[in-house]
Amino acid sequence: MTTIKDKKKKEESKDEEYLITYTRHLEKRLRNLETEKQLLDAERLRLEQELHSLRNEIDRLREPPLVTATVIDVLDDDGRAIVKSSTGPSFVVNTSRKVRNEKLDPGMRVALNQRTFAIMEVLPMKLDPLVKGMELIDSVPNVSYNDVGGLDEQLQEVRETVELPLKRPDLFKNIGIEPPKGVLLHGPPGTGKTLVAKAVAHETDATFIRIIGSELVQKFIGEGARLVREVFNLAKQKAPTILFIDELDAIGSQRLQIATSGDREVQRTLMQLLSELDGFEQRGDVKIIGATNRIDILDPALLRPGRFDRIIEFPIPSEEGREAIFKIHMRNLRIDERVDVKKLVSLTEGATGADIKAICVEAGMFAIRKEAQVITFEDFVDAVNKVMKKARETPLDSKLYS
Repeated sequence: MTTIKDKKKKEESKDEEYLITYTRHLEKRLRNLETEKQLLDAERLRLEQELHSLRNEIDRLREPPLVTATVIDVLDDDGRAIVKSSTGPSFVVNTSRKVRNEKLDPGMRVALNQRTFAIMEVLPMKLDPLVKGMELIDSVPNVSYNDVGGLDEQLQEVRETVELPLKRPDLFKNIGIEPPKGVLLHGPPGTGKTLVAKAVAHETDATFIRIIGSELVQKFIGEGARLVREVFNLAKQKAPTILFIDELDAIGSQRLQIATSGDREVQRTLMQLLSELDGFEQRGDVKIIGATNRIDILDPALLRPGRFDRIIEFPIPSEEGREAIFKIHMRNLRIDERVDVKKLVSLTEGATGADIKAICVEAGMFAIRKEAQVITFEDFVDAVNKVMKKARETPLDSKLYS
């Protein structure tokens, strides 16, 4: 028989087990509440940060707009300057603390407070959208030096003038000479002037800016000179830079005493270009490549040393040059083994690099027309007749050369 004492012990043990179980339950509940509290604290902190950001955004949007101006002169070291406001008048103004450490120079664009006209910040230089579009960032030409054939001497001179000063300026410093500033490429159309410029752009890490001479001819007086000035400013900002001016004869032709108003505007643009090419300010790591088909009509001021230090002629390719160009354009073509490149070279006397490229393309088109698997020698002869028909009085007979 169980005694009263045993019953009390059983009841006490049950109470003790219940207290232990309940205590564990409370501890688990407490841990869950602590975890929930940490999550809520993190959420509260995130919301406070978002609230602070939104308040700053509201305060920023409530600020009155600033007035743009141009610095005319800096008076003293205390930050006072003379600025010309975009609204018209000029003012003597102070500078805010956040721009005290920045050096103000005449010509800078700044933002003024509407009430006090104090300089609040320094603005970047204004650039025309047309000028910004001249910078090749994602579309750098995919042309390497291996794609240039028959121009070994010309390519070496261009590399020495443009690429070497950018990559190895110490060589010029050791010798004690200033590196060349620019190079002018001239020759008949299709001889590889633009191709060499594309190869230099691809092989160097410099910023490449390409402009065409006709783009600088504008309708209104002074617009062409302004574009030239902004192009060179962009080149200085993005240095090291290669500035390629194609079709230079569009604005660089000889100045005439008798000229129309349009000719005089082109002459103003040319004078601005001459000033930028050989001005008082150093161009830094900005190299100029000019290209033209008509060097005979260029103004003598453009051709003197100091503006274009090297003038490189791109002649009609020789037999060795035509053979090298044929091999470059035939690399990816499916050609019959019986095609003799040397015979093609002898048939294309007087052809330019562009003509040879067109011949290879036309030969491929003749093969496609016949639904052939490879390009035969007859296809190349037909292509020569088509591309060079203006230079030949009688067409070639492919049977005589097969």
